[in-house]
Amino acid sequence: MTYCVGMRLDAGLVFLSDSRTNAGVDQVGTFRKMTVFENPGDRVMVMMTAGNLSISQSVRELVTEHVDSEGRSLWNAPNMFEAARILGDAVRRVHERDAKALSDFGIDFNVSIMFGGQIKGERCRLFQIYAAGNFIESHNENTYFQIGEAKYGKPIIDRVVTPASGLDEAAKCALISMDSTLRSNISVGLPLDLLVYEADSLAVTRFVTIDEKNQYFQMIRSSWGRQLKSVFDGIADPVWNAPPEQDANVLHASGQQGGPVRASLPGHVDAAAVPASHVQTLAQIP
Repeated sequence: MTYCVGMRLDAGLVFLSDSRTNAGVDQVGTFRKMTVFENPGDRVMVMMTAGNLSISQSVRELVTEHVDSEGRSLWNAPNMFEAARILGDAVRRVHERDAKALSDFGIDFNVSIMFGGQIKGERCRLFQIYAAGNFIESHNENTYFQIGEAKYGKPIIDRVVTPASGLDEAAKCALISMDSTLRSNISVGLPLDLLVYEADSLAVTRFVTIDEKNQYFQMIRSSWGRQLKSVFDGIADPVWNAPPEQDANVLHASGQQGGPVRASLPGHVDAAAVPASHVQTLAQIP
């Protein structure tokens, strides 16, 4: 599996990908998921992939050289929308060639692509391309995309990143998002590729491959856990069976109606009376 996140900000773009692939617990490999298409001064485009590795590698090799019927390729597309369309066409060509053979062996045509960058004369743009070759574009209402194991790293991005976020702030958030995913899912793993692109630079100026020895990422991993624990400890425990005006942290007010949905006792089970003295609420526990 994999996890990739891309962010489109007013200041530029942030891309982060892991490098783990697996086809079972004893078939784990390291394959980099990020590819850069760069012609300095004219365009910088970044592709990140998730899903079937053979499909994503085929798409990458095809689109690098592909020229469509109108003579357009990634290298001369007039804008990022056309570049995304060309990449989507490459996905369809691979599907036409390989999908049936894969299906015959019980393998789905599974690929997800994140594609973003800037072509001279227009703003930075970010797209998510699906296995059918269709795609959507990021806008201010949804300034980031994720592919792969997205759920673990989503909450921190939702709370922190906006179009006005700075590039370094967004990169930090992306790394925390990745650390949360690494912590909860063994199918995502180091090393990581991080690319931070400043709008209108039209060249790759900030890129790093992060392994377990990277000083900053080790700081993220240790301090994020401590800070979360500190925040958690600073939140008051709930109060049960208290007047609502007595405490701001009343979870269950005294006299509050309601109860769980209880299954009826079957006929062969004797109802055992529980002495009231044995029933204790959280508020009564010393």
